[in-house]
Amino acid sequence: QLQLVESGGGLVQPGGSLRLSCAASGFTLDYYAIVWFRQAPGKEREGVSCINNNGGITNYADSVKGRFTISRDNAKNTVYLQMNTLKPEDAAVYYCAAAYGDTCHYMPDFYNVDYWGKGTSVTVSS
Repeated sequence: QLQLVESGGGLVQPGGSLRLSCAASGFTLDYYAIVWFRQAPGKEREGVSCINNNGGITNYADSVKGRFTISRDNAKNTVYLQMNTLKPEDAAVYYCAAAYGDTCHYMPDFYNVDYWGKGTSVTVSS
């Protein structure tokens, strides 16, 4: 069964940090770019960060540049999103998605991915 499972969400105070994980099972991520999307209530799903299959290319939304870092460990079939200096506007459900062969030169649209995780919730509040 092909699955992406996110973890690491939770409640954090403004200025705090979280590290999200996206673990794949049933398939190898070696040929897939991984994209983190997020969706806040009443808002559209937006691409946050993308990493290509070998980690050599990363892309970030302007709203998270300098605060979030995406990385991957293909040996563990896992991708990470380190989120620092979190703001209330970062609160959302975060989803990881796999896009076969994507280069991440541009942030993929949500309809151009192949597999989705079910999401992990991030709340930023004092």
